[in-house]
Amino acid sequence: MALFPAFAGISEASHSGSARKELDWLNNPSFCAGAAASLSRQSEAASALLSEGSPLTRSPLKSEPSDESDTNKKPKQASRKKKKEKKKKRKHHHKKTKRKHGLSSSSGSEPDSDSEKDKTRRSLGDSRKESEKPNREGAAAADTGHRFVWLEDVQALTGETFRTDKKPDPANWEYKSLYRGDIARYKRKGDSCLGINPKKQCISWEGPTAEKKHSRKRVERYFTKKSVELMNVDGVAVGSKPESPSSEPVSFIPVKVADDGAAPVKTWLNPLGIYDQPTMQWLQGQGPPEQESKQPDLQTDRESALLKAKVEEFNRRVRETPHDIQLWMAFVAFQDEVMKSPGLYAIGEGEQDRQNRSLRLVLEKKLAVLERAIDSNQSSVELKLAKLALCSEFWEPSALAREWQKLIFLHPNNTALWQKYLLFCQSQFSTFTVSKIHSLYGKCLSTLSAVNDGSILSHPALPGTEEAMFALFLQHCHFLRQAGHSEKAVSLFQAMVDFTFFKPDSVKDLPTKGQVEFFEPFWDSGEPRAGEKGARGWRAWMHQQERGGWVVISPDDDDDEPEDEDQEIRDKSLPRWQIWLAAERSRDQRHWRPWRPDKTKKQTEEDCEDPERQVLFDDIAQSMIRLSSQDLQFQLVAAFLQFLGVPSGLSPPASCLSLAMDENSIFDNGLHDEMPLTFLNLSFSGVSCVGRSDPLGCRRWMRGHNREGEEFIRNIFHLVMPLFSGQERSELCFSWLRYEIAKVIWCLHTKNKKRLKSQGKNCKKLAKNLLKEPENRNNFCLWKQYAHLEWLLGNTEDARKVFDTALSMAGGRDLKDRELCELSLLYAGLEAELLPDSRGAAAARAVHILTRLTEHGPYGPYSGQVLAVHILKARKAYEHALQDCLGDGCVPSPAPSDSFTLLISLVKCFMLFQYLTVGIDAAVRVYEQVFAKLKGSGRPGGCGSGGCAGAQSPRDALEAVTLMHTSLLRFHMKVSPYPLAPLQQALSEALHLYPGNQVLWRAYVQIQSKSHTASKARRFFNAVTRSTKLLEPWLFAIEAEKMRKRLVESVQRVDGREVHATIPETGLTHRIRALFENALRSDNGSQCPLLWRMYLNFLVSLGNRERSKGVFYKALQSCPWAKVLYLDAVEYFPEELQEVLDLMTEKELRVRLPAEELELLLED
Repeated sequence: MALFPAFAGISEASHSGSARKELDWLNNPSFCAGAAASLSRQSEAASALLSEGSPLTRSPLKSEPSDESDTNKKPKQASRKKKKEKKKKRKHHHKKTKRKHGLSSSSGSEPDSDSEKDKTRRSLGDSRKESEKPNREGAAAADTGHRFVWLEDVQALTGETFRTDKKPDPANWEYKSLYRGDIARYKRKGDSCLGINPKKQCISWEGPTAEKKHSRKRVERYFTKKSVELMNVDGVAVGSKPESPSSEPVSFIPVKVADDGAAPVKTWLNPLGIYDQPTMQWLQGQGPPEQESKQPDLQTDRESALLKAKVEEFNRRVRETPHDIQLWMAFVAFQDEVMKSPGLYAIGEGEQDRQNRSLRLVLEKKLAVLERAIDSNQSSVELKLAKLALCSEFWEPSALAREWQKLIFLHPNNTALWQKYLLFCQSQFSTFTVSKIHSLYGKCLSTLSAVNDGSILSHPALPGTEEAMFALFLQHCHFLRQAGHSEKAVSLFQAMVDFTFFKPDSVKDLPTKGQVEFFEPFWDSGEPRAGEKGARGWRAWMHQQERGGWVVISPDDDDDEPEDEDQEIRDKSLPRWQIWLAAERSRDQRHWRPWRPDKTKKQTEEDCEDPERQVLFDDIAQSMIRLSSQDLQFQLVAAFLQFLGVPSGLSPPASCLSLAMDENSIFDNGLHDEMPLTFLNLSFSGVSCVGRSDPLGCRRWMRGHNREGEEFIRNIFHLVMPLFSGQERSELCFSWLRYEIAKVIWCLHTKNKKRLKSQGKNCKKLAKNLLKEPENRNNFCLWKQYAHLEWLLGNTEDARKVFDTALSMAGGRDLKDRELCELSLLYAGLEAELLPDSRGAAAARAVHILTRLTEHGPYGPYSGQVLAVHILKARKAYEHALQDCLGDGCVPSPAPSDSFTLLISLVKCFMLFQYLTVGIDAAVRVYEQVFAKLKGSGRPGGCGSGGCAGAQSPRDALEAVTLMHTSLLRFHMKVSPYPLAPLQQALSEALHLYPGNQVLWRAYVQIQSKSHTASKARRFFNAVTRSTKLLEPWLFAIEAEKMRKRLVESVQRVDGREVHATIPETGLTHRIRALFENALRSDNGSQCPLLWRMYLNFLVSLGNRERSKGVFYKALQSCPWAKVLYLDAVEYFPEELQEVLDLMTEKELRVRLPAEELELLLED
């Protein structure tokens, strides 16, 4: 067939041969003329049926088999009828809605006529259907063009079965293209004109985003970027020009804008002349001029110009002085200001991830600036540390670790860099194991020791290297203690004591590495070490080895008494987690000393039940350092005693204090509330002692260790006390006696009379033995502690005799003796606290003590009321002595370094004397005089460099005097009515100066808990936390809010039952949670185990277990070494016991009771 059928015959007749072959492309063999004619007839028949109104129905094709059963046809016909009825109803309903939406002006008779027409039309259509039923079967082929044909019904067709879709696509002629990108993705719905009635029209979207989000402009809040910009715009200055006074009365006070323009003229629109030009334009219905409407743009342009000028200034300065490190750091910090302000790098408002992208952009800008700075300053460690801190936001931990290793390799002599590197590795949970960090500490200390010895020639030792090494050594010991490896920490201290104080003379000239190699045979020899019975030291062992060794003497049978160990599992009916927790803590308390085979009992290393209790020399060899300074050697002994729980007054260094804080004894007032003038400050600073892993809520009082532990501490004292003399020996005796007194205070607190009697007897025996020593007979410090012990035990008369005896031994000493001043101060303070009426007869004894202190004659016991003349003479003596210290120069005591301690004792005695004789205001005036003098100058006037070179400084002296001031105010409020405001103000000023003083914080939180309003305290805490990086303000702010929450809950509880919401929550829970989150964002807070323990405990107390678990795992990300966190998790989430044990085993934390051993113990 030809491609053009109308000319098919002509083409066939006229063309033949080769010409026909050339025109073959015009023929279409698949087209036949009959088919075209039949299709045209079918379309004409379909149009005729449509004009007659015949509905589209489904009918079988001609090819359907005729023998189909009637039963098969009936259901199909019934289903078709149902479909037709539904279609009719749908059409009818559509017509009704059309009529409803018609014009309201149509008459009421129109619906009736329409319904009649509809009825007649339906009746005609039904009659046509009845008449056309027999003809439908024969016309099925003609209906295929406009009706649906179901493939299931077509069974006899063997050829290709297809459908013809006659429905046109309006997009083909509407958009003049078939490409989907040119066709709109939405369709309008509705029958009204566009823009007339939005309720009758809508838009339907095609594609995956079916619903378009309608952009609705949100209301700008006060904290948004645009609102902050408006608040930062300088306002218009408003002022009132002075005018001559008028006699006429005025009805208002005129306020004029301070501009140079002319005053507005009074008109009918502005009768008073007080409206400005924009207001008058608004009253007239006019808008501002075009220039004024662009003022915000001008303001933005002005700010952009200022920012550009600052950026150019920074670029010019860093170009001129590229080696100024602080200038580069200021330029890095300036990038935050640039990003916050509109202008150069402002992010568009329409971006969804504006904040994240803005932060990323800031980090990239800072990184670019730092890289420029490092290129100009290759040796600057500060810039490289800043870059590492910045890269920690978006670098992987492995990449960061590699950069840290490169930096440490380049600067092995920088102790601050080592400290930060150790902290970084210690807080990486994914790569943390105890053995890895332990070896890293050893590598750090051995490298720094080589630098300090001069073995590393390329890097000389920096100033302060020895002090920094000692601080890192203490940090290492506390790390081992917190990880549960107490034996290794105690062994480190034992080795350092022998290595420092008992070193043979033959090895002193060797470098540290050589000395450590010589120390190994002594460590492995089995010789008793520091703290063990019979310890003689490394030097004595080496001398004896040269002579042939020791003669072994068999011990007495009395020393072989076995220790009465407590039974680990007392009640097997308890839950499994409680049994494990109690046994684990019990073993921690008993097994903190390293296990060694007892040769007298023929023990070997195989007899140890727990191999982890044995400490090999390889475990401690790398961490041993050499201390040449006498001060550091004494600090080593004091740190060892503090580590064992003896209050020696030496806290961990500030660099590792937050890491070591793991228990909440900092909130425990002890006897400070009962005796504010004479309380015993044990100063543990929230650091637990070895062998203690108590729950967080347990109050920490000095309970002491078991029998072997107490013997270990006594052996340490007996070993190290002969090594020191003078003031250092006196401090050791004072620490030992104070340790025993602390246990007496604990017995008083627990009201354990039986133990109090035995402990008091042992303590008095120790005090007498110490005072019997020839060098301690005139030691007023020990006499003071002995008398205080008698007073605490209730033996007031015996204590007075001890005090009188000690004062009579002073002879003709006066105010220039610091120890005598301290003794008299304690005696007078105890007398003042004895009775509540401080102005009555009870104060006479205290006045007598402080008055006799100023006299040069021998001391006499109290005999009656002190005469006014003696009081006046004593006041003059105190004033002259104070003027000598604050004015022309501190009169030095025998040791010039004691000048500040003498000033502290003198001011305390004078303040108490003025309080007892005149009143609290006189004592406050003395404090203000000293405060103004010490704060006004860096050091008191007249003190030379030699006099101020001791351990004390003007800042320390002022802190001690401030503490005495607040204690006097607290005592005065206790004994007599006095307003709270002076004490609050004194504490606030003191804490602004000394934000790390825990005694002052405890007093502040205690008095604020009595106040009904918390807003002032909250503002104060907010100000202090912003001004300092210390952790104490955060901890005490949280404690203050928790005390307020407990107070509210105590009011809401009825007979100790559940909380009734009689008082609103006031947001305390959310405030405490916010304080925790903000504290944990700080550098010191994120690595503080105590803060994480408090947060976990608080969330568990709220009953939020899921969130508590999340906080626990978050805490492990920052403090994976803290064993107390795992023990708290077992207590709070008992069902996770096995998971916690597996985690501790994976990270190599010390598990003293494995799960397998627990099962065996429960089976026995």
